[in-house]
Amino acid sequence: MKLVTRMFKFTRSQFLRQFAIGLICVFMIAACGPSGEEATETTEGASPETTATTLTVATEPAFPPFESQAEGGGYEGFDIDLMNAIGEAAGFTVEFQSLPFDGIIPALQAGTVDAAISAMTITAERSQTVDFSRPYFKAGLAIAVPEANTDITSLEDLESKRIAVQIGTTGADQAAEISGATVSTFDSAPLALQELANGNADAVINDAPVTLYAIQSGNISDIKVVGELVTEEFYGIALPKGSPNLETINSGLATILEDGTYDEIYQKWFGDDPPELPEEAPLE
Repeated sequence: MKLVTRMFKFTRSQFLRQFAIGLICVFMIAACGPSGEEATETTEGASPETTATTLTVATEPAFPPFESQAEGGGYEGFDIDLMNAIGEAAGFTVEFQSLPFDGIIPALQAGTVDAAISAMTITAERSQTVDFSRPYFKAGLAIAVPEANTDITSLEDLESKRIAVQIGTTGADQAAEISGATVSTFDSAPLALQELANGNADAVINDAPVTLYAIQSGNISDIKVVGELVTEEFYGIALPKGSPNLETINSGLATILEDGTYDEIYQKWFGDDPPELPEEAPLE
Protein backbone atom coordinates (compact mmCIF):
# COMPACT_ATOMS: atom_id res chain seq x y z
CA MET A 1 0.00 0.00 0.00
CA LYS A 2 2.78 2.39 0.93
CA LEU A 3 4.66 1.38 -2.16
CA VAL A 4 1.72 2.25 -4.40
CA THR A 5 1.27 5.60 -2.66
CA ARG A 6 4.91 6.51 -3.16
CA MET A 7 4.75 5.56 -6.81
CA PHE A 8 1.64 7.76 -7.29
CA LYS A 9 3.34 10.70 -5.58
CA PHE A 10 6.42 10.27 -7.75
CA THR A 11 4.42 10.11 -10.95
CA ARG A 12 2.37 13.18 -10.01
CA SER A 13 5.51 15.17 -9.18
CA GLN A 14 7.10 14.14 -12.46
CA PHE A 15 4.00 15.20 -14.36
CA LEU A 16 3.97 18.63 -12.71
CA ARG A 17 7.64 19.18 -13.55
CA GLN A 18 7.07 18.25 -17.20
CA PHE A 19 3.99 20.44 -17.40
CA ALA A 20 5.92 23.41 -15.99
CA ILE A 21 8.73 22.89 -18.50
CA GLY A 22 6.15 22.75 -21.30
CA LEU A 23 4.60 26.04 -20.23
CA ILE A 24 8.01 27.74 -20.19
CA CYS A 25 8.68 26.53 -23.76
CA VAL A 26 5.33 27.84 -24.95
CA PHE A 27 6.00 31.27 -23.45
CA MET A 28 9.48 31.35 -24.99
CA ILE A 29 8.12 30.51 -28.46
CA ALA A 30 5.43 33.17 -28.12
CA ALA A 31 8.05 35.71 -27.07
CA CYS A 32 10.16 34.96 -30.15
CA GLY A 33 7.20 35.39 -32.55
CA PRO A 34 5.86 38.73 -33.83
CA SER A 35 3.52 40.67 -31.62
CA GLY A 36 -0.07 41.27 -32.68
CA GLU A 37 0.84 44.84 -33.62
CA GLU A 38 3.80 43.69 -35.74
CA ALA A 39 1.66 41.11 -37.52
CA THR A 40 -0.92 43.74 -38.32
CA GLU A 41 1.75 46.02 -39.76
CA THR A 42 3.03 43.23 -41.98
CA THR A 43 -0.46 42.53 -43.30
CA GLU A 44 -1.13 46.18 -43.91
CA GLY A 45 2.15 46.57 -45.77
CA ALA A 46 1.47 43.68 -48.13
CA SER A 47 0.61 44.45 -51.74
CA PRO A 48 -3.16 44.30 -52.22
CA GLU A 49 -4.69 42.48 -55.15
CA THR A 50 -5.39 45.15 -57.77
CA THR A 51 -7.65 43.30 -60.16
CA ALA A 52 -10.62 40.99 -59.76
CA THR A 53 -10.62 37.45 -61.14
CA THR A 54 -13.89 38.23 -62.95
CA LEU A 55 -14.74 41.64 -64.39
CA THR A 56 -18.32 42.69 -65.07
CA VAL A 57 -18.21 44.45 -68.44
CA ALA A 58 -21.14 46.50 -69.73
CA THR A 59 -22.11 46.49 -73.40
CA GLU A 60 -25.13 47.41 -75.50
CA PRO A 61 -25.71 44.37 -77.77
CA ALA A 62 -27.40 46.36 -80.55
CA PHE A 63 -24.41 47.62 -82.50
CA PRO A 64 -23.25 44.95 -84.97
CA PRO A 65 -20.61 44.03 -85.90
CA PHE A 66 -19.20 45.21 -82.57
CA GLU A 67 -21.78 43.70 -80.20
CA SER A 68 -25.11 41.98 -80.72
CA GLN A 69 -27.23 39.14 -79.38
CA ALA A 70 -26.10 35.72 -80.58
CA GLU A 71 -28.70 33.29 -81.92
CA GLY A 72 -27.93 30.64 -79.34
CA GLY A 73 -27.87 33.10 -76.45
CA GLY A 74 -25.13 35.33 -75.13
CA TYR A 75 -23.35 37.96 -77.16
CA GLU A 76 -21.16 38.11 -80.26
CA GLY A 77 -19.17 40.68 -82.19
CA PHE A 78 -15.76 42.28 -82.54
CA ASP A 79 -15.88 43.89 -79.08
CA ILE A 80 -17.00 40.65 -77.46
CA ASP A 81 -14.18 38.62 -79.00
CA LEU A 82 -11.68 41.36 -78.21
CA MET A 83 -12.65 41.67 -74.54
CA ASN A 84 -12.52 37.91 -74.04
CA ALA A 85 -9.07 37.80 -75.68
CA ILE A 86 -7.84 40.64 -73.43
CA GLY A 87 -9.12 38.76 -70.39
CA GLU A 88 -7.36 35.58 -71.46
CA ALA A 89 -4.10 37.45 -72.03
CA ALA A 90 -4.31 39.35 -68.73
CA GLY A 91 -5.62 36.50 -66.57
CA PHE A 92 -9.22 37.44 -65.81
CA THR A 93 -12.60 36.24 -67.00
CA VAL A 94 -15.33 38.46 -68.42
CA GLU A 95 -18.98 38.59 -67.44
CA PHE A 96 -20.93 40.77 -69.88
CA GLN A 97 -23.89 42.85 -68.73
CA SER A 98 -26.35 44.34 -71.21
CA LEU A 99 -27.08 48.05 -70.71
CA PRO A 100 -28.48 50.81 -72.92
CA PHE A 101 -25.64 52.90 -74.33
CA ASP A 102 -26.63 56.07 -72.51
CA GLY A 103 -26.71 54.16 -69.22
CA ILE A 104 -23.18 52.78 -69.44
CA ILE A 105 -21.24 55.77 -68.10
CA PRO A 106 -23.66 56.27 -65.16
CA ALA A 107 -23.19 52.57 -64.31
CA LEU A 108 -19.41 53.02 -64.35
CA GLN A 109 -19.69 56.07 -62.12
CA ALA A 110 -21.95 54.19 -59.71
CA GLY A 111 -19.53 51.26 -59.59
CA THR A 112 -22.14 48.69 -60.63
CA VAL A 113 -19.89 47.48 -63.48
CA ASP A 114 -16.10 47.19 -63.66
CA ALA A 115 -15.63 48.23 -67.29
CA ALA A 116 -17.48 48.79 -70.55
CA ILE A 117 -16.79 47.92 -74.18
CA SER A 118 -19.43 49.15 -76.61
CA ALA A 119 -17.78 50.94 -79.55
CA MET A 120 -17.41 53.99 -77.30
CA THR A 121 -15.48 56.87 -78.80
CA ILE A 122 -12.78 58.36 -76.60
CA THR A 123 -13.66 62.04 -76.16
CA ALA A 124 -12.41 64.84 -73.93
CA GLU A 125 -15.86 65.19 -72.37
CA ARG A 126 -16.21 61.50 -71.53
CA SER A 127 -12.64 61.42 -70.21
CA GLN A 128 -13.68 63.84 -67.48
CA THR A 129 -15.99 61.24 -65.95
CA VAL A 130 -14.40 57.87 -66.85
CA ASP A 131 -10.95 56.50 -67.66
CA PHE A 132 -10.23 54.92 -71.04
CA SER A 133 -7.88 52.17 -72.11
CA ARG A 134 -5.50 52.81 -74.97
CA PRO A 135 -7.43 52.95 -78.30
CA TYR A 136 -8.51 49.57 -79.63
CA PHE A 137 -10.27 50.65 -82.85
CA LYS A 138 -9.95 53.43 -85.41
CA ALA A 139 -13.28 54.62 -86.77
CA GLY A 140 -15.11 57.76 -87.85
CA LEU A 141 -18.57 59.13 -88.52
CA ALA A 142 -20.20 58.62 -91.91
CA ILE A 143 -23.33 60.02 -93.52
CA ALA A 144 -25.85 57.49 -94.85
CA VAL A 145 -28.66 58.50 -97.23
CA PRO A 146 -31.25 56.71 -99.37
CA GLU A 147 -29.77 54.97 -102.40
CA ALA A 148 -31.54 57.31 -104.83
CA ASN A 149 -30.47 60.52 -103.11
CA THR A 150 -28.03 62.76 -105.01
CA ASP A 151 -28.41 65.99 -103.03
CA ILE A 152 -26.55 65.09 -99.84
CA THR A 153 -22.79 64.55 -99.92
CA SER A 154 -21.53 66.46 -96.85
CA LEU A 155 -22.51 67.90 -93.47
CA GLU A 156 -23.32 71.24 -95.10
CA ASP A 157 -26.01 69.54 -97.16
CA LEU A 158 -27.79 68.40 -94.00
CA GLU A 159 -28.95 71.86 -92.95
CA SER A 160 -32.71 71.85 -92.30
CA LYS A 161 -32.87 68.12 -93.05
CA ARG A 162 -34.30 65.25 -90.97
CA ILE A 163 -31.46 63.33 -89.32
CA ALA A 164 -31.76 60.05 -87.42
CA VAL A 165 -29.12 59.11 -84.84
CA GLN A 166 -28.49 56.74 -81.94
CA ILE A 167 -28.96 58.44 -78.59
CA GLY A 168 -25.84 59.26 -76.60
CA THR A 169 -23.41 58.83 -79.52
CA THR A 170 -20.93 61.20 -81.16
CA GLY A 171 -23.17 61.02 -84.23
CA ALA A 172 -25.95 62.53 -82.15
CA ASP A 173 -23.59 65.25 -80.93
CA GLN A 174 -22.60 66.06 -84.52
CA ALA A 175 -26.20 66.20 -85.72
CA ALA A 176 -27.13 68.59 -82.90
CA GLU A 177 -24.68 71.15 -84.30
CA ILE A 178 -26.28 71.27 -87.77
CA SER A 179 -28.31 74.40 -88.34
CA GLY A 180 -32.04 73.91 -88.76
CA ALA A 181 -31.86 70.11 -88.67
CA THR A 182 -34.63 68.04 -87.11
CA VAL A 183 -32.88 65.30 -85.13
CA SER A 184 -34.65 62.07 -84.13
CA THR A 185 -32.93 59.81 -81.60
CA PHE A 186 -33.21 56.03 -81.37
CA ASP A 187 -32.06 53.42 -78.90
CA SER A 188 -29.81 51.67 -81.42
CA ALA A 189 -28.01 52.34 -84.71
CA PRO A 190 -30.02 49.71 -86.67
CA LEU A 191 -33.26 51.44 -85.63
CA ALA A 192 -31.93 54.78 -86.85
CA LEU A 193 -30.84 53.22 -90.15
CA GLN A 194 -34.21 51.51 -90.53
CA GLU A 195 -35.90 54.89 -90.07
CA LEU A 196 -33.84 56.12 -93.00
CA ALA A 197 -34.71 53.08 -95.12
CA ASN A 198 -38.41 53.61 -94.34
CA GLY A 199 -38.25 57.13 -95.73
CA ASN A 200 -38.81 58.87 -92.41
CA ALA A 201 -35.38 60.55 -92.35
CA ASP A 202 -33.14 62.21 -94.93
CA ALA A 203 -29.88 60.97 -93.45
CA VAL A 204 -28.21 59.12 -90.60
CA ILE A 205 -24.95 60.17 -88.97
CA ASN A 206 -23.38 57.09 -87.46
CA ASP A 207 -20.12 55.20 -87.01
CA ALA A 208 -18.87 54.19 -90.45
CA PRO A 209 -18.03 50.52 -89.69
CA VAL A 210 -21.49 49.88 -88.25
CA THR A 211 -23.27 51.54 -91.16
CA LEU A 212 -21.18 49.73 -93.77
CA TYR A 213 -21.74 46.41 -92.02
CA ALA A 214 -25.52 46.99 -92.00
CA ILE A 215 -25.43 47.66 -95.75
CA GLN A 216 -23.09 44.80 -96.65
CA SER A 217 -24.93 42.24 -94.52
CA GLY A 218 -28.25 43.13 -96.13
CA ASN A 219 -29.85 43.94 -92.79
CA ILE A 220 -30.68 47.44 -94.06
CA SER A 221 -31.43 47.89 -97.77
CA ASP A 222 -31.61 50.81 -100.21
CA ILE A 223 -29.17 53.09 -98.40
CA LYS A 224 -25.59 54.16 -99.09
CA VAL A 225 -22.68 56.03 -97.49
CA VAL A 226 -21.73 59.32 -99.13
CA GLY A 227 -18.69 61.60 -99.03
CA GLU A 228 -15.65 61.17 -96.82
CA LEU A 229 -15.62 60.34 -93.14
CA VAL A 230 -16.91 63.26 -91.11
CA THR A 231 -14.48 62.61 -88.26
CA GLU A 232 -11.59 60.37 -87.24
CA GLU A 233 -12.36 58.63 -83.96
CA PHE A 234 -10.91 55.97 -81.69
CA TYR A 235 -12.81 53.53 -79.50
CA GLY A 236 -11.65 52.73 -75.99
CA ILE A 237 -12.62 50.46 -73.10
CA ALA A 238 -14.14 52.65 -70.38
CA LEU A 239 -13.56 52.17 -66.64
CA PRO A 240 -14.46 54.06 -63.47
CA LYS A 241 -12.08 56.90 -62.63
CA GLY A 242 -9.00 55.59 -60.86
CA SER A 243 -9.85 51.93 -61.50
CA PRO A 244 -7.02 49.52 -60.59
CA ASN A 245 -8.10 47.38 -63.56
CA LEU A 246 -6.96 49.92 -66.16
CA GLU A 247 -3.33 48.80 -66.14
CA THR A 248 -4.35 45.14 -66.38
CA ILE A 249 -6.64 45.76 -69.36
CA ASN A 250 -4.01 47.86 -71.14
CA SER A 251 -1.46 45.12 -70.56
CA GLY A 252 -3.77 42.46 -72.03
CA LEU A 253 -4.60 44.69 -75.00
CA ALA A 254 -0.90 45.33 -75.67
CA THR A 255 -0.27 41.58 -75.60
CA ILE A 256 -2.90 40.71 -78.21
CA LEU A 257 -1.81 43.63 -80.41
CA GLU A 258 1.71 42.22 -80.42
CA ASP A 259 1.03 38.48 -80.76
CA GLY A 260 -1.34 38.68 -83.75
CA THR A 261 -4.57 37.88 -81.89
CA TYR A 262 -5.96 41.36 -82.56
CA ASP A 263 -5.28 40.99 -86.30
CA GLU A 264 -7.15 37.67 -86.38
CA ILE A 265 -10.21 39.14 -84.65
CA TYR A 266 -10.20 42.17 -86.96
CA GLN A 267 -9.96 39.95 -90.05
CA LYS A 268 -12.83 37.81 -88.78
CA TRP A 269 -15.25 40.73 -88.50
CA PHE A 270 -14.05 43.18 -91.15
CA GLY A 271 -12.20 41.02 -93.68
CA ASP A 272 -9.21 43.35 -93.86
CA ASP A 273 -5.95 44.21 -92.13
CA PRO A 274 -6.39 46.62 -89.22
CA PRO A 275 -4.99 50.14 -89.33
CA GLU A 276 -2.17 51.11 -87.00
CA LEU A 277 -3.38 52.32 -83.61
CA PRO A 278 -1.83 55.07 -81.48
CA GLU A 279 -1.09 54.46 -77.82
CA GLU A 280 -3.24 57.49 -76.95
CA ALA A 281 -6.23 58.99 -78.69
CA PRO A 282 -5.84 62.61 -79.79
CA LEU A 283 -8.32 64.75 -77.87
CA GLU A 284 -9.47 68.21 -78.89
